[in-house]
Amino acid sequence: MVSPGTGQISFDVVIPVLNEAHVLASSVATLRNFLSENMTAYRWSVVIVDNGSKDGTDAVGRDLAAQHSDVIFLRLDQRGRGRALRHAWMHSQADIVSYMDVDLSTSLSHLPEVVAALQNESYDIAVGSRLMRASRTRRSLKREIISQLYNVFLKAVLWTRFSDAQCGFKAVTREVVEKIVPQIKDQSWFFDTEMLVLAEKQGYRIKDIPVVWNEDDDSRVKIISTAWEDIKGVFRVRRLLWSREFAQATGLYGKRAPS
Repeated sequence: MVSPGTGQISFDVVIPVLNEAHVLASSVATLRNFLSENMTAYRWSVVIVDNGSKDGTDAVGRDLAAQHSDVIFLRLDQRGRGRALRHAWMHSQADIVSYMDVDLSTSLSHLPEVVAALQNESYDIAVGSRLMRASRTRRSLKREIISQLYNVFLKAVLWTRFSDAQCGFKAVTREVVEKIVPQIKDQSWFFDTEMLVLAEKQGYRIKDIPVVWNEDDDSRVKIISTAWEDIKGVFRVRRLLWSREFAQATGLYGKRAPS
């Protein structure tokens, strides 16, 4: 991995993109400036993963990678944020991998926090949370209510402890990539939830970090269809947790799925 940092810990920031040609270059510039000024103890790279764009995003990504040795560009023909994250994380050699949305809705000031949680506090996953009391968010009432209800639903059905499954700001260790990511079936928006649930049930430590978060007015997430897919995913994972397949694969055979 090529980067300007001098430290021994390597760190990838993955940005999954779909038709984001209009904002990609400025977002990467902002991110690189922040990393250059605040993450000098790490060997970092910015990894752009284009999954099926049709607007020239791939050309912008390739230009950025050609201009900067600390920028990597990957291209997938098939869509799906989960598919993009899986591909980037599984092909990375970094000690810590993370991702954030291209709109940079979560304040970059939290990047050192999530990395420190994994490096210094023995956590396996660090999650930005918009739902903690100390968080400061700006988003529509509709999205706030849906997010709150979804996470209550998760706790009721899967007995989870993490506070915000869907915030696009997470970091994980190399062990999580190698042990948990291959277990994930979803290729789209439910990828995050499935990863957190599988990790938590297998004893991995997750740290919730309150964040400053501002909703992107240009967000193109289809809320209703995404919510329905998430609900179906929750019940699929519930069945998996109580299955003999999961118990045998995780060494929990003969035991209850952990709560």
